[in-house]
Amino acid sequence: MSAEPHLKLGWREWVGLPKIGIARIKAKIDTGALTSTLHAFEVEEFEFDDKPFVRFKIHPIQRDDEFVTESIAEVIEKRNAPRSKDQQQDRWVIETDLHIGDQKWPIQINLVAREDFMFRMVLGRSAIAGRAMVDPASAFLLGKSWKKNK
Repeated sequence: MSAEPHLKLGWREWVGLPKIGIARIKAKIDTGALTSTLHAFEVEEFEFDDKPFVRFKIHPIQRDDEFVTESIAEVIEKRNAPRSKDQQQDRWVIETDLHIGDQKWPIQINLVAREDFMFRMVLGRSAIAGRAMVDPASAFLLGKSWKKNK
């Protein structure tokens, strides 16, 4: 019998990704998604010390397309994934620290243009496996925050 995960999450929570310049972002906790995804646009690839990197922009505040955060991260992997039946989309995978509640650990995140989606971030099950459980009937179990990243 394994120990219960320490964190209990609602279906949406405030998280931080400070290594890429996001103090707080509202994330949908999605156990149906294997990997986590972050809305990113104007993604530009480059090399530094013979390693692949990306420079990208983020709208971290839900329903706010004016405020922009720019970031740089090392690329762990690049995937060509289906966006729709007839379209493919490049997805860059980065690794960064997730801050949630009073805890922090590294996770992998797909960078994808999510302008058509309500949530700018989806936290998938691989990021929380063994660390948290989700109560789909609750939201913001770790606290509400209305502070903007501005």
